[in-house]
Amino acid sequence: MPRFLAIDVGAGTLDALYVDTATGDQFKFVGKSPTRVLAERIAACERDRILITGRQMGGGPVAEAIRIKAGEARVMMTRSAAETIHHHLGRIKKSGVHLVSQGTARLEAGKRNVAWFKTGDVRPELIGATLNSMGIEAAVDFLGVAVQDHGTPKKGISSLDFRHQIFREIIERSPRPSAFLFEAREIPPFLRRMHAAAKDSSRIRARRTYLMDTGMAAVLGASKDPLALGKANVIVLDVATSHTLGALLVEEEIMGFFEYHTRDLSPEILKSLIVDLAEGRLSHERVVSGGGHGAYVRGGVGFDRVELIVATGPKRGVVDRMGLDRMVLGAPFGDNMMTGTTGLIAAMAEREGVSPVISRLMPR
Repeated sequence: MPRFLAIDVGAGTLDALYVDTATGDQFKFVGKSPTRVLAERIAACERDRILITGRQMGGGPVAEAIRIKAGEARVMMTRSAAETIHHHLGRIKKSGVHLVSQGTARLEAGKRNVAWFKTGDVRPELIGATLNSMGIEAAVDFLGVAVQDHGTPKKGISSLDFRHQIFREIIERSPRPSAFLFEAREIPPFLRRMHAAAKDSSRIRARRTYLMDTGMAAVLGASKDPLALGKANVIVLDVATSHTLGALLVEEEIMGFFEYHTRDLSPEILKSLIVDLAEGRLSHERVVSGGGHGAYVRGGVGFDRVELIVATGPKRGVVDRMGLDRMVLGAPFGDNMMTGTTGLIAAMAEREGVSPVISRLMPR
């Protein structure tokens, strides 16, 4: 019977869920996100020479901390680490960062006056130490990691339009949320952050490693909430620290979705998005022009036919002021913060053909 470890890397927190299907044991932890931890360490650094190596990770707080520090000190980054700021070389240089080769980085790392930091969404040594401190061996059959990857678009295509294109193509091939799960060796080349996370995760012992988009992992996880099971038409919301993703699921298939920056959402905007999603009249262009990330709709069922709206995520309090009935606060696997990890495990179990085993362990 397999053991699963799911790690959901968000902008605010890193959430982990371990499930042993042989014993039924379920262990979890929630910590500060890697981008916040590294941002705080860089911001507190008082040296005038800073070296940053590693691989692309979630930007947000750490990218902002690097930009600020580059105005105060000499910040050197390898190209692989600098992709955390942007995928275009010109934008990286405009931020004030000095790009250096791997050889130069090795020389700088040995100097006493240089503060050295390393980027990465997954730190296997820290994950392993945390699990070991809980009495859990850091070795599993299936490891899943969720990150948000906008992809690296070709010149002339915005990152928002490119992410929309990626999502649309996957949904048109297979409209189930689990279609967004990639085995490490299957990850498309343009999903560079996923590739970076897969390489970092390779140091965690696992028979197979999978990567998944955080938003779609949350959509799948929210749909596994006990209140949503058995319902045909469900809207799920993941109101996360940085982004909010809403999806209409019809018989467990994605009929449409929208994505927005959480900070830009008012109760009125969110209510309008939910209703228009259900009615099938939401468009990518409209959402982007209004300041959102994007949307894709295959069709609608009508808002009156939506049986349940499940809201999850650390910022889900916004739904309290929307005045919609049929709204519930979700807790898949008994915990709101485990929405993404639940989705990861459900997707891996489906891929590996052990979904019934996982279903028996989920709260009813």
